[in-house]
Amino acid sequence: MKEVQNIINKNREAIVIPDGIAVIGKELKIIVFNEAASRITGFEEDDIVGFDYQLIFPQNEEVINYIKDALAKNLVFTNISTKIVNNKGNIKNVLASITPITNGEIVLSVVLVFRDTNEMLSLSAELETRTNELIDQKNKLDAIFNSNIEGTFTIDNDWNVTSFNNSAEKITGFKKLDAIGKKCWDIFGSSLCQNGCHMEHTLNNGKPMIGNELEILHKSGKRIPIRVNSSILLNNKNENIGAVETFIDISEIKNLSSHLNEFYKYENIIGGNKEIRSIYSLLESVSQTDSSVLITGESGTGKELAARAIHLNSPRKKAPFIAVNCSAFVESLIESELFGHEKGAFTGAVKSKLGRFELAQGGTIFLDEIGDLSISIQTKLLRVLETREFERVGGNKSIKMDVRIIAATNKILSDEIAEGRFRADLFYRINVVNIHLPPLRERMDDFPLLINHFIKKFNEKFGKNIKQFSSSAYDILLEQEWEGNIRELENVIEHCFVICNNEIIQTECLPKRLREGNHNKLSHNTNSPLGFKDAEKQLIISILQKNNNNRSATAKELNIDPSTLWRKMKKYSIN
Repeated sequence: MKEVQNIINKNREAIVIPDGIAVIGKELKIIVFNEAASRITGFEEDDIVGFDYQLIFPQNEEVINYIKDALAKNLVFTNISTKIVNNKGNIKNVLASITPITNGEIVLSVVLVFRDTNEMLSLSAELETRTNELIDQKNKLDAIFNSNIEGTFTIDNDWNVTSFNNSAEKITGFKKLDAIGKKCWDIFGSSLCQNGCHMEHTLNNGKPMIGNELEILHKSGKRIPIRVNSSILLNNKNENIGAVETFIDISEIKNLSSHLNEFYKYENIIGGNKEIRSIYSLLESVSQTDSSVLITGESGTGKELAARAIHLNSPRKKAPFIAVNCSAFVESLIESELFGHEKGAFTGAVKSKLGRFELAQGGTIFLDEIGDLSISIQTKLLRVLETREFERVGGNKSIKMDVRIIAATNKILSDEIAEGRFRADLFYRINVVNIHLPPLRERMDDFPLLINHFIKKFNEKFGKNIKQFSSSAYDILLEQEWEGNIRELENVIEHCFVICNNEIIQTECLPKRLREGNHNKLSHNTNSPLGFKDAEKQLIISILQKNNNNRSATAKELNIDPSTLWRKMKKYSIN
């Protein structure tokens, strides 16, 4: 008996806890009764051990015979559907099995293992519920995993791919079944694989890697640029079981960046004359510095194009380029727009707001039409440029400024300073490097280049095959003053492309104002005894004489730009 008890105690750890277990000796006495058996029958171990087994199987001849046969003949019986009586005299249906315990060929006792059928059904229902909950949870996690716009995969510590989501399939061209179980370098084929890649750093150092860019090899053989993040993968015991990586295809971003760089090349300021070539050189030089730049020129000459070219060819090109039209805001709002404001700083300031200088941190701010700023805002801007710090409106915290300043104006700031409308010290602060873009009328030798450039551009945009302007239409274009400069010329040519359905743009495709303006000029020249050009020349000479040959005063009286006056003087050979 002691030997049987030792065997039972030795194997107690292996006994399935939900099952009731009773060990019955050769004397048909119960010698072991586990906790599950007590729960099912209601009998405590002390109440039943040592008693006859029929205490729980009264008058159950079938089970009694099974037990006797197991003891006498060393037989095993399984899946016996029978009944037991609990401590309250109630009958319970159970499913039982009987197994002999032997020492060699001698049967020492039998183990009776039984389960409450109702309890089994309840446990089965609960297990099914829990299983369904786990399946639902897994489905939710799979849905989240696969709906992620980023490609996501995991590897174990041996570099084997253990999961691979739908986005990863789309980006790499490999199916989940192709990837799982393979080494990650067999899937991605990057030149960095097994050569100090981000995952290697993550696994070796246990630290995440953020924002790395590299190229992988698509299943088709095409190279794909991606941006990746990686991190250590931990189980629920906080043990390192591999690494996880998320990655996105940045082909479109790279393509857009390439197009931007192409669009904002210096050479896209179309022109071949000496002045334009010197501007190319100046733009290239200034883009490699952080010096403040003042771009001057009439409206439509391409000042923002030049500013963006400087930014996108500078070391700051990956940081923001923030453009502000200083003439677009009323004075009461421009300070908040530039420097931001705190909540409650003024009526309507319901929450804090970042200003353009904060948004441009690390990059470039382009202050277009800076000549339209009021003196009070100029004073605040000057202090910001001098101290490289600013405060939000209504705030008291100084914010360090790391911004490159590019300003632009179509005004002659020297005249504005003389009239007291612009601070001289601010002018000297922003005018470290001056880039002057000449108006179109002063670079008419570039006119054919510009025409061809826009014909090519709009052919691509509209899907047409227009080759040129007719000679009469081209003559009308040449006669224009082009006060709107390149922008006006571009709009006129786009208008022609909308109207024209032939390979050559005729006069009738030009905007009406250009056609009528040209007709009026011709009529005036025919009927006037002096002629328009002679009359204009006489007028300029007389106003110059009146102002003692002072060109600025003459231009102001004629209500034209000084550069226009200079061009006309050159045209009419006025010394």
